[in-house]
Amino acid sequence: QLQLVESGGGSVQPGGSLRLSCAASGRTFSSYAMGWFRQAPGKEREFLAYLTSTGGRTYYDNSVKDRFTIYADNSKNTVYLQMNRLKLEDTAVYYCAASQKLWTTVSSDYPYWGQGTQVTVSS
Repeated sequence: QLQLVESGGGSVQPGGSLRLSCAASGRTFSSYAMGWFRQAPGKEREFLAYLTSTGGRTYYDNSVKDRFTIYADNSKNTVYLQMNRLKLEDTAVYYCAASQKLWTTVSSDYPYWGQGTQVTVSS
């Protein structure tokens, strides 16, 4: 069983940066595609980015493309989400997730989820 634990959330001003971490345990996450999602109050969970199990391909939602970067450190069994130029509308709970399906942005294709970490962007 794969367990995921996110960290790195917090409060930041618009234009600031945060780096979220997702530490995997139980199994090596290099066997999975890793994704980041977020959910704002009153809204559905939305896809942000994924990294294929080989680390060879990334994909981003247009809302975060060119501002967010997903990458992994296999030696630490950790995947990261570097978030730059944060906006007020980026405020949400951020989740990492793992899937054995490739090329998917659908949350129901990800059976493994972390507990989430809060990101608040405010002036």
